[in-house]
Amino acid sequence: MSRPFSRYRPVRRCSEGNGVHKRKTKRWLPAAILGGTLAAGGFAFLPTLAQAQNDAPTPTLQAEFTAAAKEFHVPLPVLLGVARQESGWQQHSGYNQTGGWGLMNLTDVTPQMVSRGAAGAAGRSDLTSFADHPELHTLSSAAKLTGIPADRLRHRSADNIRGGAALLASYQKKLTGGTSDDPSQWTAAVARYSRLTDKKAATSYVTSVFSAIHSGAQRQAGKGGAVSLQAVPSAKPVAGQFAKLRLTDTPAPQTECPATLTCTFVPAAAANGQVSDRPANGVKITQIVLHTTEGSYDNAIETFQKAGGASAQYVMRASDGAVTQMVPNKDVAFGDGNYDSNLHAIQIEHEGFSAHGAEWYTPVAYEKTAELVKWLAAKYDVPLDRRHILGHDNVPGPSDDTLAGMHWDPGNSWDWTRFMRLLGAPVDDGERGVGPVGSAVTITPGFDENQQTYTVCPGDDPSGKVKECGPQSGPSSALFVRSAPADDAPLLLDPVVHAGADDKAGTDGVADWSTTVQAGQQFVVADRQGDWTAIWFDGQKGWIHNPGGRNTTPAKDVRIVRPAGTGAAHVFGTAYPQESEYPADVKPSKQTPLAAKNYGIRAGQAYVTSGEPQVATDYSPSNGKVVHGAKRYYTVQFNHRYVLVDSAEVTAAPAGR
Repeated sequence: MSRPFSRYRPVRRCSEGNGVHKRKTKRWLPAAILGGTLAAGGFAFLPTLAQAQNDAPTPTLQAEFTAAAKEFHVPLPVLLGVARQESGWQQHSGYNQTGGWGLMNLTDVTPQMVSRGAAGAAGRSDLTSFADHPELHTLSSAAKLTGIPADRLRHRSADNIRGGAALLASYQKKLTGGTSDDPSQWTAAVARYSRLTDKKAATSYVTSVFSAIHSGAQRQAGKGGAVSLQAVPSAKPVAGQFAKLRLTDTPAPQTECPATLTCTFVPAAAANGQVSDRPANGVKITQIVLHTTEGSYDNAIETFQKAGGASAQYVMRASDGAVTQMVPNKDVAFGDGNYDSNLHAIQIEHEGFSAHGAEWYTPVAYEKTAELVKWLAAKYDVPLDRRHILGHDNVPGPSDDTLAGMHWDPGNSWDWTRFMRLLGAPVDDGERGVGPVGSAVTITPGFDENQQTYTVCPGDDPSGKVKECGPQSGPSSALFVRSAPADDAPLLLDPVVHAGADDKAGTDGVADWSTTVQAGQQFVVADRQGDWTAIWFDGQKGWIHNPGGRNTTPAKDVRIVRPAGTGAAHVFGTAYPQESEYPADVKPSKQTPLAAKNYGIRAGQAYVTSGEPQVATDYSPSNGKVVHGAKRYYTVQFNHRYVLVDSAEVTAAPAGR
């Protein structure tokens, strides 16, 4: 998501099996998103990804809603309907993307969340301004209205519901002059609670709330007991009340899509990106990043319309390849947790679930995505290779403390071999094989024939299909990387991802990006033994099973990067100018090398790049100024993710020299 302030949590060891998983807390989890329809009078709720760990709702949840509604003179159906829309009637423990807490999703975004979120704003001088939006701090407003301490609003379900009820009542009084027993008269207050500023988006939110009020809904008994919203057939939104709000209703701009796509425009929330003028202002678009929504197409669009919910330029539907554009390509969308990447990228979200990608990524999605990517690449001169056509799982963290928690979508079940063929840039063009030590190879295991087994845990799977950790086998774009040339050798240990005292190796967890290479990625051969090929990977020698070179193809038209001196070359997650290069009216962003263990290109090691190094660039949205630095950076395939390397610290020679 995944998603400005998204959910970057460390990979953690699964309690069953030997997998690890990271919770991808994109808040895109509507009822029945697996293709089922909503039964009359009831909703089937999926498990959320950010449920409270130690503060489950009390067994009197229905009574708590009833008491809060009575206390603040809010019709119970309105309070229940809003809570259902905000949280699915489940207790949330601080969504990182909106800082949302509890059943009423009271928001409390902090600059720290921003730095680790989809904006990836670590080191940015304007970090505080990302979180400086009133709609991202409704928890503070609720605390002032009720006198309830913020910590209780976060953790106690009864107080959280009271806080939400107090907000609704305050909106109703301000907008209409008093409360009412008629749910329909709360239309404007419900719209105000949504925090949405676009009229179409707010209307959609209100329609969903009143649909539940009109038909009724219920949650099965669980933590906190059953929750029931009794149907109010007479309840319906009062359209005239929208005039009480300052909602924007500007015509949608023309979509930027090839003629072969069904494409509409729905604007993302302004806070979920930055207005720019790429590439006319000097900010080059150099990469296209593919994502997975981890939920439904419609809910992804709704989420992007909420401030703090992140954004993407495009969202694609699985069933027919229909596209909704949400951010103009000239502007910056906050999508992948690294501001430097966001600054230069176009983001494309696909409907589906990464843990079940082979089932969800449909032929039409591959075909239509390829049409869109080819059109964008031609328009913005983006090279069609795997250092420029990326998955979210290939984007590095901008700082040491974000490396481990970066997202892993679309995952190894996205068929990169098929996709790059559709782009007219096959990664497996040529005979399979492997050259001598020091040469470069492209990873080319295929997909259907490359069956791999991963451990999948409930936290990896927001669809709710996986109930406990266990192995799942299927086609894959990836190969495992081991610490020695043997099938039973431990998977290579990335000490950044696996930082626990008991961590001795990487894992086969579906979310553990640190132990795999993907089709199209390129590496330098470090050693060969029998059926195994060693590559320079993650600052170490990593071994891939490669009998007869069947999983690799000698790389063409690439450069091999080595340290220019005897010391290690630094690697970076971002490429900003030096502080002295910023004009006086632009605050400089701060950049430091990634200093985690093994992060660097040491003497004797070598990695692959292609193309010319790119100039260091930064952007100041407050005055629209673009700053270019003197340093130039290569994009280098370092492990499953790329890194950036100062061209002055390395030599880059064509492969074979």
